[in-house]
Amino acid sequence: MTTDQQLTTTTPGPRLGNAPVSYGVYGEGAGGAGTSPDALLASMAEAGYEGSELGPPGFFGTPEETAAAFTRHGLTAVGAYVPVHYALGDDVVAYDLRRMEQTCRELAACAERSGERPLAILADEGSQALLENPARPWDDRSLALDEAGWRRLAELSARAVELAGSYGLRTSFHPHISTYVESPWEVDRLLDLTEVGLTLDIAHIQLAGGDPVQCLKNWRERINHVHVKDVEMDVIRRAKAEGRKDFDTWWADVCVPFATGDVDIDAFLAELLRGGYRDWLVVEQDRAPTPAKDYPRVAAEQAANHEWLAATVAAYR
Repeated sequence: MTTDQQLTTTTPGPRLGNAPVSYGVYGEGAGGAGTSPDALLASMAEAGYEGSELGPPGFFGTPEETAAAFTRHGLTAVGAYVPVHYALGDDVVAYDLRRMEQTCRELAACAERSGERPLAILADEGSQALLENPARPWDDRSLALDEAGWRRLAELSARAVELAGSYGLRTSFHPHISTYVESPWEVDRLLDLTEVGLTLDIAHIQLAGGDPVQCLKNWRERINHVHVKDVEMDVIRRAKAEGRKDFDTWWADVCVPFATGDVDIDAFLAELLRGGYRDWLVVEQDRAPTPAKDYPRVAAEQAANHEWLAATVAAYR
């Protein structure tokens, strides 16, 4: 029996999850008019997802209410996106860490029921200048962090890792377009300066000019979480060419249903699974806040994404 055959017959494959942002829920606004946290979880469960990341702090209620909601729908709380303004003032960072602690309490309550260790997924929040200059050329570091900025990012990341650990949580870091950890060289620097795990978002890294498969090979030992999305590269190309300043507006159009965009998800999954990855694959497709009238269409799209992703993963096992 070959190694691949042994892996297929004896090792469970990765579990598939989603995230509230795929349904238009993110930030402090937490969704569009008529957003229902319970309906969101019901949609995910009905589509076949086994888990979800949390939304913004308090979106599913108190920590106890959050844990009860996930249990009610048979879903695992995979983790939660934790934004930190690493380059802004101490007062802003203190506010971010207070919100992070609320998220940690929610994740810990879920973990108590599930027996699993969710992830606090750290991410830089960038700046207005970076929002107006996405996907910066690798040789133009005029907007990048200076040495003091990198030291501060490393110190704050260590504080965040300690905070998460105090609640029994694992940590990961999510490189993101229009932030100070965007390009592959910035991810390399992050990994050199910290001990945090890495969330590889295959579309964000491609939007920033990287090759998702090569980045997977380079960072495999640090990757402990994966976000899957498909994007239309022309959206960001047009935004850059036109000098667009309205990031949130054009960004809402960048994600597209799986297998209709420019990310070679098949090649990435083949390499990922060959390397033995068996943790969560989370569908995380940024979109604009979704009003209630559009919710059925969005839920149907996420159900189709699950069907495509499940079949593709099965084909490579």
